[in-house]
Amino acid sequence: MALVGKGSRRIVVDGTVYRWRLRGRPTYYQGLAWSPCAFAAEHANTPGTTLAVINNQPHPSNWIGREAEPVLPSGVAAAVRHALREGWTPTAPGSSFQLNQSNGFTSSS
Repeated sequence: MALVGKGSRRIVVDGTVYRWRLRGRPTYYQGLAWSPCAFAAEHANTPGTTLAVINNQPHPSNWIGREAEPVLPSGVAAAVRHALREGWTPTAPGSSFQLNQSNGFTSSS
């Protein structure tokens, strides 16, 4: 499944161009800070398998005002490198590759 082009950002990781996107509005569970923030990335020129990353922060736009670190390009690049080491093949077709980095997330419930 390809990323929606609107709102995606370009990033170059080790000479390869990717696109990444953070959902602008949180899901219900992210809005209440019950589940962590997530973002997606894909190869920019030959999109295949999408990388889905769950991090250990609440969504920056959560509804309860819980403090959150923003998702920075440096964090996206680190997640892409980690996923590549774990076997993500971004140009190959297939279902999304899940990278769970939510260790340390504390739910507000």
